Amino acid sequence: MVNIQVGDHTIENIELAIFDKDGTIIELYHYWSKMVYFRALFICKRLGLDNSHIKGLSYAMGVDFDEKKLKPEGPVGLKKREIVMKEAINYLKDLGFNDTENLCIEVFNEVDAYSQNHLGDFIKPIDGAVELLRNLAYYGCKVVIATTDISIRAKIAMEFLGLENCVHLIVGAEMVKRQKPYSDQIEFALNVFNCKKDNAIMVGDALIDVEMGINAGLKGSIGLLTGFGTYDEFIRITPYVVNDISQIKVKKVSYEK
Repeated sequence: MVNIQVGDHTIENIELAIFDKDGTIIELYHYWSKMVYFRALFICKRLGLDNSHIKGLSYAMGVDFDEKKLKPEGPVGLKKREIVMKEAINYLKDLGFNDTENLCIEVFNEVDAYSQNHLGDFIKPIDGAVELLRNLAYYGCKVVIATTDISIRAKIAMEFLGLENCVHLIVGAEMVKRQKPYSDQIEFALNVFNCKKDNAIMVGDALIDVEMGINAGLKGSIGLLTGFGTYDEFIRITPYVVNDISQIKVKKVSYEK
């Protein structure tokens, strides 16, 4: 077990640490703005649309290129892949293109393949993330990724960051029935490791991450100010709020008296 230092707070006797991926471990806008841009670009090419629609399609999926940020309501970065795709389909329907679901599925898969061959352009770790996950694993704490992304993409990202031996389980959106803030992903992880709720924490950059941890009854849920959540929003529901993941420290539990 380990003790987790979060600002002035200490969360003791933790054996399972669950992390969101985007905005928590890797930079949120950097990753999703590129993913969504290429999805929109490929769709425009397939349908013969002018590139002026790239911005509109991207905005529908949740990226505001004018403000250089993700829309606070998502869907990208917050909701599962199918919901993001639905927004693209609806945008195209408004333009008079019907029955584009199969096309969008194909394009999303094409962009997945493209990004896998250009991971350095898409994945940028948040300072301190790699070090923290490695320290947790070194001291015997199990590390889990709970993400709204699909599990294979999360696995590829962790391998790119050299964390394949530090992350013990990835729970993607496709592996559970209900998405965040429901506690399904956490319950899945607790069952895999036969871990008690009092020995687990949740770490994330969005309210739904922290709410998921609270709904699961975990010992602590930590909000990071590197994504969707603001300090005022987080502090209403959890005492554990820090600027970024580098401000979380881990110490091995000493049983010496």
